[in-house]
Amino acid sequence: MTDTEPYIFDGHNDLLSRLWRAGGQAATAEMAGGDAGAIDVPKAIAGGFGGGFFAVYVSSPAGMDLDALHDLMREPSYDIPLPDPVDCEDALPIVLGQMAILFALEREGYLRVCRSVADIRAARADGIMAAILHIEGAEAIDADLHALDVFHAAGLRSLGPVWSRPTIFGDGVPFRFPSTPDTGPGLTDHGLRLVKRCDALGIMLDLSHLNEAGFWDVARHSTKPLVATHSNAHALCEHSRNLTDRQLDAIRDSDGMVGLNFAVSFLREDGRKVADTPVETMLRHLNHLIERLGEDRVGLGSDYDGAVVPDVVHDVSNLPALRRAMRDHHYGEALIEKICHGNWLRLLERTWGAEDPGRDQRQGEKE
Repeated sequence: MTDTEPYIFDGHNDLLSRLWRAGGQAATAEMAGGDAGAIDVPKAIAGGFGGGFFAVYVSSPAGMDLDALHDLMREPSYDIPLPDPVDCEDALPIVLGQMAILFALEREGYLRVCRSVADIRAARADGIMAAILHIEGAEAIDADLHALDVFHAAGLRSLGPVWSRPTIFGDGVPFRFPSTPDTGPGLTDHGLRLVKRCDALGIMLDLSHLNEAGFWDVARHSTKPLVATHSNAHALCEHSRNLTDRQLDAIRDSDGMVGLNFAVSFLREDGRKVADTPVETMLRHLNHLIERLGEDRVGLGSDYDGAVVPDVVHDVSNLPALRRAMRDHHYGEALIEKICHGNWLRLLERTWGAEDPGRDQRQGEKE
């Protein structure tokens, strides 16, 4: 195996919101290279990045200065106030705009939007980045779930009911250190209906930003594996965004999965937002996740283009450093392949089925 193999299928990136801020569809040419972002085609080839979950994310209205926010998160402890909820009518145009960017990237040949595991495998066989449409925070979805059905028809296959601010469906965790994820109430009645509808459609639910009460509500009401696309171990970093061992055990028992988040604030024992963080810190979390979940339930969920990550894996072209670190820590090739992409494909087959999720239900509704 080379340093660019096996290819990496990643549980979370924020490329779409970065391109949205950079000018929307006019910014898609940045994928050809020469951009300061974490993901473009030349960087993907250099790093063996095969695609993953491409998140649509609605940023909060202007409030705290970002530099001041970063400074706070470099302190020994912090508690960042959550922004106010975003109304559906304000969120919807942004979500549609970022979805349009994704489909523009597909038209221009930079990636392929995938609705099944078969689609992912075909894209990789053709040497094209495979993209799952994910929405991080369900602000653009109405209480009647009409928008959910439309988004699913357009290709949505993964959804986080919340980012960290509250929605009509539930509450997220704040950016707080030290803290447990037990920070508020669970899912609302709308949230419970959202869970059931996502299960029926074959939309994977992402629990990464959900607070602990909401996590347990999903565990009680969903029939699907529990998944956190970009979260780490609370036992090693006592950040509210991380998962306790009890939560990890529930994910294991559901045959679910966790993707390792590269964000330094969720990796470092001191919770500080400092990019000078060694790759060994990432391996400590991988080791713990493997210990609690088993080798078949751990992957990667980088948070590229949405977080400060260790300098050693600054962008996708640096991913060979992570593969080398896993080999240096005596991870076998079979385990490395599982972490890089095999476990994600296995999880999606269990959540979606091997073919287009929701197809059988749509056919049944027609009949």
